[in-house]
Amino acid sequence: MTVSVVSAPDEAAVYRNADAVFTQRASSFYWARRFLSARHSERATRLYGFCRQVDDLADDRSSVGEAQSALLVVREALESGRSDNPALMDMLLLMRECGIDRAIPLDLVTGVQGDLTDVRVADMEELLRYCYRVAGTVGLMMTAALDVTAPQALPHAIDLGIAMQLTNICRDVREDALNGRRYLPATLVGSIEPVALIDPAGEMRAQAVNAVATLLDLADSYYARGEAGLAYLPGGARFGILVAARLYRAIGGVLRRRECDCWTSRARVGTLSKVAVTVRALAAVPRAARVAETASCVLPQAVKRPSVGVREAGARFGD
Repeated sequence: MTVSVVSAPDEAAVYRNADAVFTQRASSFYWARRFLSARHSERATRLYGFCRQVDDLADDRSSVGEAQSALLVVREALESGRSDNPALMDMLLLMRECGIDRAIPLDLVTGVQGDLTDVRVADMEELLRYCYRVAGTVGLMMTAALDVTAPQALPHAIDLGIAMQLTNICRDVREDALNGRRYLPATLVGSIEPVALIDPAGEMRAQAVNAVATLLDLADSYYARGEAGLAYLPGGARFGILVAARLYRAIGGVLRRRECDCWTSRARVGTLSKVAVTVRALAAVPRAARVAETASCVLPQAVKRPSVGVREAGARFGD
């Protein structure tokens, strides 16, 4: 990929901003980042900064038109390899440094652009496609940031991203409903409007609770497949990624203990729980790595494969 930037960004300033965002808004990832090497930690922070910036463009703008225009600027920068925006310039440099195919962040932008329209997810196929675009892509980019050389790691990276996004959806049902979005598939809750999920009662509440439980079970299957790829990561990165996965999965555990109540308050994993998850992850790393050596991962047909990104990544890895 050829990247041409107008001028070098103020890398220190861009990193400080990304690090501040990471610290304030990525509790689980911030905890897990300390277990990565300095180089991988720095890359993960920069990548998170870009992904958060893209996500915020859909959520923090005063109008849909303004958000669409802002996302178009990001899309054009990724397609052309040029930008005079310091944060976008840094992402372009990170893509060149890590060999990230532009098709992958472009898929991310496509997913976020979908959030600008009325979100009324119809079925599991649509939901998983969305999860790939906004989170499976992040998993793919992280494999490059972590210097992964095995193409077999890519499906597992997608799986882990999908698992985390399913957890987000279960945790944020009320918040998303307040923003006019319903990610719970109509096949689980019916073709209801998001307003019905802000504070559901009676039969509607029972349906929503069952839907959240179903998606948490689905997330667990994706977490398992994601963890099965640990052996493909560099040895120094396995523990940090496993901690991140286990912490995010623990959010689902909090929801389950609350009988899938995602309305009373936001499900969070406290500090003591994070310590406990980290200790258990330390004991699980060797076992998880051994499992990965023989595991195979077949993505369901519902998941949109990033055909260009995975194919070219495979070629880069010598597949």
